[in-house]
Amino acid sequence: MAEDALKPLPDHVGRWQRFIEGCQLAASSAHTLWPAGRLTRINGLVMEASGLKLPLGSSCQILPVTGSAVEAEVVGFAGEKLYLMPSDDVFGLAPGAQVVAYEAPHAAPSIDFPLKHKRRAIDRAKQGPVGDELLGRVLDGVGRPLDSKGPLHAAHSRPFQSRPINPMSRAAIEHPLDVGIRAINALLTVGRGQRMGLFAGSGVGKSVLLGMMARYTEAEVIVVGLIGERGREVKEFIEQILGEEGMRRSVVVAAPADTGPLMRLQGAAYATTIAEYFRDQGKQVLLIMDSLTRYAMAQREIALAIGEPPATRGYPPSVFARLPQLVERAGNGPEGGGSITAFYTVLAEGDDQQDPIADSARAILDGHIVLSRTLADAGHYPAIDIEQSISRAMVNLIEPGHLERIRRFKVLFARYQRSRDLISVGAYAPGADAVLDQAIGLYPRMEAFLQQQLTEQSDFNNSVSSLSSLF
Repeated sequence: MAEDALKPLPDHVGRWQRFIEGCQLAASSAHTLWPAGRLTRINGLVMEASGLKLPLGSSCQILPVTGSAVEAEVVGFAGEKLYLMPSDDVFGLAPGAQVVAYEAPHAAPSIDFPLKHKRRAIDRAKQGPVGDELLGRVLDGVGRPLDSKGPLHAAHSRPFQSRPINPMSRAAIEHPLDVGIRAINALLTVGRGQRMGLFAGSGVGKSVLLGMMARYTEAEVIVVGLIGERGREVKEFIEQILGEEGMRRSVVVAAPADTGPLMRLQGAAYATTIAEYFRDQGKQVLLIMDSLTRYAMAQREIALAIGEPPATRGYPPSVFARLPQLVERAGNGPEGGGSITAFYTVLAEGDDQQDPIADSARAILDGHIVLSRTLADAGHYPAIDIEQSISRAMVNLIEPGHLERIRRFKVLFARYQRSRDLISVGAYAPGADAVLDQAIGLYPRMEAFLQQQLTEQSDFNNSVSSLSSLF
C-alpha cells in the first residue's frame, strides 16, 4: 500500500486536479459585494468621486441614469476624493452618478490552462487581449476591434504594465536587422533589439518611411501604435502605406487625436504589451510607434488636469518619468529569446531639435534618424539627414571595412555640404583641395545612393554592396 501511495498520479488525474484547483481559485477571488461611490464633480478632463477607496491605476465604471456605463481610471487622489480620467465620452453624466469598482472578467479555467495566482498588484491592473489571433487586426487602445472582422477570440490576456527587465539579463545587440531602406541599412545599421527615434516636423515623410520599413523588414511580427495622430491617417496608413502584405503579419493599435488622453496612454502601453507577448514567444518583433510626442502630450494633459505644476515648456516632471518607462520595455529579452526593435517618431515642433521631448527621447534611445524639411522640399526621399543621424549600436554590428566606408562616405558628404555655397557661385577652383575634388566627383552618386523609391526594396546585403561600389 505504501508503494502504491508513492506512485505518481496518472497524467489525466493530475490535469483534473489542476483544473479543480483553478476552479477553487476562481471561486475564492469572486466578489460578492462591489464597493461603490458617487460622482461629485467634473472639472475639465478630470472627474471627482467620493465614498470609494481604490488604488492608483485601478479601473472603475460610472453608471449614469440612462445610457451605457463610462469606463474611467484612477489617476490621483486627495484625502477622501478620487480623481478619475474617463476613457470614453462623458456626455450624459449627472451629479451623484454611481461609481463602481470594475475588474475585467477573466477567462474561466480549463483543463490545460489553469488560472494563475495574482500575487502582484501589476497582475490585477488593466489587461488587454494578446495572441496570434491579433495578427491582421486593427484595435483601439483597450483591445476592442475597430475593423469589421468580428470579435477577437483571444485566449490570453496581459496587463498593460509590465515589470522592469533586469538589465543584466538582456541579450546584447549583436545582429543587424534588415529594414529594407538602403540609407539606413548601409549608413545607420539597426540591430535587433535596438530602440531608434525618428525625429522630424510635420509633413516630412515620417509615416511613409515607417510604412516602407513595415513592408520590407525581415521581422516576423510588426506592431504599429498610431497614438494621437489624425483619424484619417489611420486608414490611409493601413490601406495605402502598410498594404495587404504588410498587414498580414501586423497588429495595429489606433488611438487617434479625437480620443481622450487616457485612451492614448493606454494605446501606447497596449501596443508595447502586444510586442512583449510576441517577444516572449521567441519572435523578432518590429514595434513602430507614431508618435512618442503625442504620448507625452497625453500625459501632460492628465498631469496638468490633476494639478501637477509644469516644469519645462508646460511639461510636468511626470512626463519625463513616463518616457523611459515606456521605451525601456522594448529591446532584447533574455539570451536565446526574441527581441523588440522599436522605432519611435518624435515630432520636433518647427524642426526644433531642442524641444524638451525630443531632447529627452534622444538621451534614452539607442540612436536617432533626423528627417530634414530642406531635403523633403527639394524632392529628396527619404529625407534622411545623414550628418545629424546616428546609430549607437552600429559599431558592434558591422565589419571594420564597412565601418571605414561609412566614415569615408560621411567625410566626403560633409566636405561637399560645407563648401556647397562656394561651388554654386563658382568661387572654388578645382585642384585646391584633393578631398573636396573627390567629393564633387562622387556627390551625384552619393545623392542617388541616399534616395529610394516608395516601391523599391533594398535588403541589407544589396545596401552594403551599393555602398562599396561608390569607392
